[in-house]
Amino acid sequence: MSDTRLTFKEMCAKFDVTPRTLRYYEYIELLAPDRDGRARYYGPREVARMTLILRGRRFGFSLEEIRQWLLIYRQKGTESQLQYWLQLADRQLTELGRQQQEIETSISDLRALRATAVEELSKFKPG
Repeated sequence: MSDTRLTFKEMCAKFDVTPRTLRYYEYIELLAPDRDGRARYYGPREVARMTLILRGRRFGFSLEEIRQWLLIYRQKGTESQLQYWLQLADRQLTELGRQQQEIETSISDLRALRATAVEELSKFKPG
């Protein structure tokens, strides 16, 4: 793989994404590779954007939120982009905290039901 430009196939391999995913990110204007005929080439800017896209997805942001966030940088600059990022991050932290509480409750309930099942099962053993 080249340090400066990646082919379509190299980009898929580097980020472990399907060709369909990469084409879709281009279609919704998250990525804009250089083109030479039908060939696509991804430079450092696109590699950095892909890193941010995948990180945003891991944090639970929608593709539209990520697209808007990347667009703000081009239109309004770093300060506006950071302000928008903080809003997204604060909202997502609240949502992830809510999900964490739900998971902790589910784990606690499942452990209690499991303990009940173990206790019931022990009644069937001779002893």
